[in-house]
Amino acid sequence: MKKHIKIFDTTLRDGEQTPRVNLNAQEKLRIAKQLESLGVDVIEAGFAVASPGDFEAVKMIAENVEKSTVTSLSRAVKKDIEVAAEAVKNAKKPRIHTFIATSPIHREYKLKMTKEQILDRVKEMVSYAKSFIDDIEFSSEDATRTEKEFLVEVYETAIKAGATTLNVPDTVGYRTPNEMFELITYLKKNVKGIENVDISVHCHDDLGLSVANSVAAIQAGATQIECTINGLGERAGNTSLEEIAMILKTRKDLFEEYYTNIDSKQIYPTSKLVSLLTGVSTQPNKAIVGANAFAHESGIHQHGVLANPETYEIMSPESVGRNPDSLVLGKHSGKHAFVQKLESLGFNHVGSDRVEELFAQFKKLADKKKYVLDEDIIALVAGEAAKIEGRVKLAHFEISRQEGKKPKAVVTIELDGEKLVKEALGDGPVDAAYNAVNLAVSDTFVLEEYKLEAITGDTDAQAQVVVIIEKNGNRFIGRGQSTDVVEASIKAYINGINRLYNK
Repeated sequence: MKKHIKIFDTTLRDGEQTPRVNLNAQEKLRIAKQLESLGVDVIEAGFAVASPGDFEAVKMIAENVEKSTVTSLSRAVKKDIEVAAEAVKNAKKPRIHTFIATSPIHREYKLKMTKEQILDRVKEMVSYAKSFIDDIEFSSEDATRTEKEFLVEVYETAIKAGATTLNVPDTVGYRTPNEMFELITYLKKNVKGIENVDISVHCHDDLGLSVANSVAAIQAGATQIECTINGLGERAGNTSLEEIAMILKTRKDLFEEYYTNIDSKQIYPTSKLVSLLTGVSTQPNKAIVGANAFAHESGIHQHGVLANPETYEIMSPESVGRNPDSLVLGKHSGKHAFVQKLESLGFNHVGSDRVEELFAQFKKLADKKKYVLDEDIIALVAGEAAKIEGRVKLAHFEISRQEGKKPKAVVTIELDGEKLVKEALGDGPVDAAYNAVNLAVSDTFVLEEYKLEAITGDTDAQAQVVVIIEKNGNRFIGRGQSTDVVEASIKAYINGINRLYNK
């Protein structure tokens, strides 16, 4: 009988802890629905007690996800558990994920608690969580640097208190695959009752070993892997979902007895959506989803792939949703073809009212581009999710430049419904436009980061601009898309300003 490896996705919680990533509730919901289409078993929707915004996002996801389990993280503290329970109570499959640190360094310097106090807290808080919801995951933070004997006591206490999943985090990405295999084997052998619960691992990539450690844990008997899309996460990131899924699928000779519920053809669309919404680009040589993952430069390699793709490709681009021969849309394409494309990319969860709006945007884009590719459609969905209704709207802009003089921008915006026209000079067209916007809103912002990326190739490609603006110590991300680089830049700037004003 094959063993089901559950995929626990924490893109919306640990992934959002990536520096300078800040998603709003609608963006999180769009990602959650895509994760559901991908086949993720458990979605960690956030840390509900962290802020009112986090609570609302977790609650919204819990109420809208149909198939996946939805969980909120909580410290082993009554208030955290109460808020988490309230946030996920309307989920079809709710879970509370509670944790406490157990390693010597955390006990001494962070918690200032004895082993006995930690065991008492585990018993009390897991039992308390169980009083709200039956499905309880318990994590021993920094488990891989905790004394093995004490770890056994902690996990046995959690099981007796009602935990249904035990998570073993390699919180600082310290262990090697052999050590992870030995630890899971040791726990399976020594923790009483462990055969009745899921064993989970949560590996970080500080030494580049998160995926290898997760694979070793599976081989030792782990039944759940915690991971993120594109390996996003704090510091060096987390285990990459796409790599785990494709390792198990591609190496059937080693992992024939295991399976996941992941629909691998949704991997690339999901990766691209997360990249566009977070503003974090994947490195070109990233396994599975990087731009170069299926590129062949060498003549010898190209000849081999043309003769038989298996000479240099251990998986096909199509198997992960990267299909260069898929239906290409253009300005003559109808709504039926557009809806078919949305469904093939996993966006069948988009409501009919949103489809109408997206189709209208598609038609505008098709007038500017000869062909509208899969990446363009994903970008439209991402852009629609990132859209903020706020005080500021771009109506029109013009850029001009005379020989020997700085560029001039004339920008027309609507501020609280009032049309304003301002002009300004700058070191370039984007700088001039931003200066004009500042004059129009009678405000100034620090532009901490500006990133420009072409969504597809060719000269008519859509550009995505991501900015981070700062005001009074608060940072806000802004995103904008257009076939015009300056327009995308202005849209991103205004998007960030609206997020700031909506705070």
